[in-house]
Amino acid sequence: MIQLTCHRRRALSKPLRGRSQDMGEHALPGTPPVPLTLRKSAQARRISLRISQLDGRVTLTYPHGVPESEALNFARTKEEWIRQHLQGQPDLAEVQLGQIIPIEGVERRIVAASGRRVLLQSDAIAVPTGSETRRLARFLKELARDRLTEACDDYAAILGRPYSSLTLRDTRSRWGSCSSHGGLMFSWRLILAPPEVLHYVAAHEVAHLAEMNHSPAFWAQVERIFGPYEKPRRWLRDNGAELHRYRFDASPS
Repeated sequence: MIQLTCHRRRALSKPLRGRSQDMGEHALPGTPPVPLTLRKSAQARRISLRISQLDGRVTLTYPHGVPESEALNFARTKEEWIRQHLQGQPDLAEVQLGQIIPIEGVERRIVAASGRRVLLQSDAIAVPTGSETRRLARFLKELARDRLTEACDDYAAILGRPYSSLTLRDTRSRWGSCSSHGGLMFSWRLILAPPEVLHYVAAHEVAHLAEMNHSPAFWAQVERIFGPYEKPRRWLRDNGAELHRYRFDASPS
């Protein structure tokens, strides 16, 4: 997450205007327009701009007591900074027939299936025609659940600590989490990464069942149940944003 902050300043004379203002959605004009998500926060002490390195979402946060127009004008003065950082974001790819996507780290072309089932092949994934995106997303989520459940079961057994539940989401800010009640959550997009990366994230969250922190004791647990973890951890840091470039907008939540 890239962040820029400022102390409160006097508003400029011509505030920006955008769409769906009651929903907090605005846009910087230009080619192309830059969507802005506005958030008013009681905890914020200054205006801040954040650009997600996962999907390029630009969030403008401002304190109570600061006019919306002032926050929008701050964003306008930082338009060059915003566009410069957005240029480094991966291009979005709409998932459709003919598109190539990675599944378990292997690039596969999406092709039309002759039957009614989604079939994972060595270099392709065959999807029945009609609602292809929805069917493919459902298949990938089920595959991710199977792989993550198997991995978490194995690591929890080695750790000697059970987990209470496992849920999948399409999270933007984290690949996984572990609650104080032992609930594990993962991004289903991990199924797009190489298997060792998915397994590393599973071990990482399972290790939190014993250590709810990132202390040396925690990392020792990760290495004990998973083994050397630097390579998959580095892969996720260097390549994780690419997994969010694939758009499954028609998929079920």
